[in-house]
Amino acid sequence: MPETRPMTADDVTASKELGHEAFGNPRPGGGRVAGEFPAPGTTTWGTFDDEHLVAKATARHDASFWHGREVATCGIAGVAVAAEHRGRGLLRGVLAEALAEHGQAVSTLFPTAPGIYRSLGYEVVGSLDHVDLPTAALASVRAPAGTTVRRATAADLPAVDAAYARWAVTRNGPLTRTAACFSAGGGERLAEVSGVTLAEDDDGVVGYAAWTRGPGYGPAARLDVDDLVTLTPDAARALWRVLGSFASVAGTVRLRTSGDHPARLVLPSSTWAAVERRPYMARVHPSALGSLTAGPDDDVALSLRVAGDPLGVLDGSWALEVRPGGSAVARVTDDDRLPTLTPQGLALAYAGTLPAVDLRAGGHLVGGDERTDAALDRLLRRRAPAVLDYF
Repeated sequence: MPETRPMTADDVTASKELGHEAFGNPRPGGGRVAGEFPAPGTTTWGTFDDEHLVAKATARHDASFWHGREVATCGIAGVAVAAEHRGRGLLRGVLAEALAEHGQAVSTLFPTAPGIYRSLGYEVVGSLDHVDLPTAALASVRAPAGTTVRRATAADLPAVDAAYARWAVTRNGPLTRTAACFSAGGGERLAEVSGVTLAEDDDGVVGYAAWTRGPGYGPAARLDVDDLVTLTPDAARALWRVLGSFASVAGTVRLRTSGDHPARLVLPSSTWAAVERRPYMARVHPSALGSLTAGPDDDVALSLRVAGDPLGVLDGSWALEVRPGGSAVARVTDDDRLPTLTPQGLALAYAGTLPAVDLRAGGHLVGGDERTDAALDRLLRRRAPAVLDYF
């Protein structure tokens, strides 16, 4: 009988072997370093069959911004099932344990096979994109007045993180980057990139770009931008000009971004070629609706039902109140006459990915009426979905 349990440092070799099989990671070699597994702020759950690791998933105990507030988030990573054991439902068991450990309101992941996770109540709510821009076009951005640039040091990282937080809190989905799994020191973070350029004005740091210079030089060479955060149009202009200064030695800037980046609006060219899109999926517990931030004119009481959760956790009826003084959500007696969302529909609505009319067209919202749809859209479509990895 397979057993699912938290993995310990004694299981690191088995974990790396399964990671090699699933993702092509390097095979384990040499002795393990004490304390490196599990990583800080994570738990790795493993399913063992006759003491052999046959499935695993890592839960990152994290937080992300949704509707202007921090929401406890379980980030799922490193999911793998041994080849001979696929198709036996082991993924459901290991994910159920990972999700139940701390009961976070939201769970997110980057899927390799979205259909598998869709069957477990996840849905695609955004994407992490890599886009290519001609470096020469960036060099022609006009110089802003009153915004300067300089290279960041470790002492500047608190200001970098503050700028990131100001950007992230206005969107749905970005990680707060403050949880224990973000434990790298300043020196380690800066060592991961070639440079971090700050944009500053009289208010301090109003943007930054974390970039890595690729090998070689000439038209085929590339500059990778891992993080580009801009809080003002002039910050965008100043940072684009710095990146454009590589035009003579690197033909392309590859930007890691999500959604419609406002820095694109100051570019003289419309060239924005997506070369890779990594879908980002979410599974949302109805309790997350309690994180909604009321606007000055909001005074909404709305009852909803969720049905069809394969893990049997989200199903039921919920009463939501959103008022200027605060928001609250509570489970109530189940009533199949209420407007009903699928788990995927709840994720899409909460993230602001689709309006109610499209949820209905996709079969993820039934019941209710136009007033229900208007209330959902008003409460849940205030911020654009956006997600970034981190540097």
